[in-house]
Amino acid sequence: MTTLIPILGDQLSMSLSSLHDADPATAQLLMIEVIDEATYVAHHKRKIAYIFSAMRHHADALRDAGWRVDYVRLDDPDNSGSFTGEVARAIARHAPDRIVVTAAGEWRVAAMIDSWETLFGIPVDVRPDTRFIATLDEFAAWAKGRKQWRMEYFYREMRRKTGLLMDGDKPVGGEWNFDSENRKAAPRDPAMPRPLSFAPDAITREVLALVADRFADHPGSLDGFDFAVTRADALAQQAHFLAHALPRFGDYQDAMLSGEPFLWHSLLSPYLNSGLLDPLELAQAVEARFHEGDVPINAAEGFIRQIIGWREYVRGIYWHEGPDYATRNFLNATRPLPDFYWTGDTDMHCLSQAIGQTLDFAYAHHIQRLMITGNFAMLIGVDPAEVHRWYLAVYADAYEWVELPNTLGMSQFGDGGLLASKPYAASGAYINRMSDYCGRCRYDVKQRTGPDACPFNALYWDFLARNAEKLAGNQRLAMPYRNWAKMTPEIQAELRASAASFLDRLDGAQVER
Repeated sequence: MTTLIPILGDQLSMSLSSLHDADPATAQLLMIEVIDEATYVAHHKRKIAYIFSAMRHHADALRDAGWRVDYVRLDDPDNSGSFTGEVARAIARHAPDRIVVTAAGEWRVAAMIDSWETLFGIPVDVRPDTRFIATLDEFAAWAKGRKQWRMEYFYREMRRKTGLLMDGDKPVGGEWNFDSENRKAAPRDPAMPRPLSFAPDAITREVLALVADRFADHPGSLDGFDFAVTRADALAQQAHFLAHALPRFGDYQDAMLSGEPFLWHSLLSPYLNSGLLDPLELAQAVEARFHEGDVPINAAEGFIRQIIGWREYVRGIYWHEGPDYATRNFLNATRPLPDFYWTGDTDMHCLSQAIGQTLDFAYAHHIQRLMITGNFAMLIGVDPAEVHRWYLAVYADAYEWVELPNTLGMSQFGDGGLLASKPYAASGAYINRMSDYCGRCRYDVKQRTGPDACPFNALYWDFLARNAEKLAGNQRLAMPYRNWAKMTPEIQAELRASAASFLDRLDGAQVER
């Protein structure tokens, strides 16, 4: 009696629910490099290389642990190019009596799996993904009957469930959230920690050659590829972060510096989202550092909130809201994504920095994503579906369950406030406060209008003005709308004209390309 157990590219964990009661003597594991998955959006070369290399290394780790692994490479001449096609071929090879699989992380793949039992005529046991802290039923129960789904309150439930940073039923330090202490501008520190770098081994070098050949037209660079591609190396990166960067992570988690893509961030999200690292184990390790006195409360709490708060919360929203969530467009934004999002070729220094490092490393930290690339796209009115596809393509940690709610809901306000309590719109003043970008830009952040003014300034007021019918009633926007109302009609017209002039130039550049 043979059980076929497909393992997806974001299921690189020994603790998968599909393996819990499996017998290595009768289980046949199946891993597949699928062209459909690599190309349904134009994924960053680095992202594809990371996933394929991590999959190949994980397959070897499974074999070392006693499992039989049927591994289908992308360049196998018989590779059908799809999950379903490869499961069909595996059934022909191994004649399994049933299929057992851990639930997919995305609606699109889940729909494929749901078709297998009818298509193949054998039982398919789809098991919940137990690597998350909250079950989908727990999220649905928490959301039921609530007028607003605020992450802060869900996060508190996760603190209570896990016991992380809890003193009985009270939060350690007397507060649930220390975010107000985490908004410092970063100094230029020669002692700033650098993440570990992992030299490609023979497996990774083979993958890099494959990606360079097969995905030459995809965005991004493979130069200097140094991702961890094994659990051991991912754990080494985790330990390095805990020891060297976490103590100052809280203070500077929202800061940005030219030429410094990583600052005090962990760079662990690709490993969490693909399965090499366990989120609860990581959060517990952070808590231990706090209790040992090595890490201040604002750093420990801020990092743990990202893991057991935001990460779990957006997954709950993704599955609760269903596939049509991706089509929402509350602000009726229709502008195409500017071409420079794929090249970094713009004279706005903040965008050039955030996009440039994205193309180089398949990485940007959360404030660069939210308040630089996301903020700009929302201010100019880009269709949120286009923004979503870009984020999904260019970041190594982007899987739809985690990327879509963060992009469409948090960044673009496309769901009308289901996820975020207000649009995260900002003028150049915010960027100037949290970075050194403005001092290196050809535009003047102090000017509000004119060809030399920071474009974010006029665009910010134009965004509020053109969306007033939908946003003016938002209590968190009451102050900016009051400030807008205090401006003379002449100043309002000047701001809107300056924004229109910039958008005309932007549209002209798009046509020229």
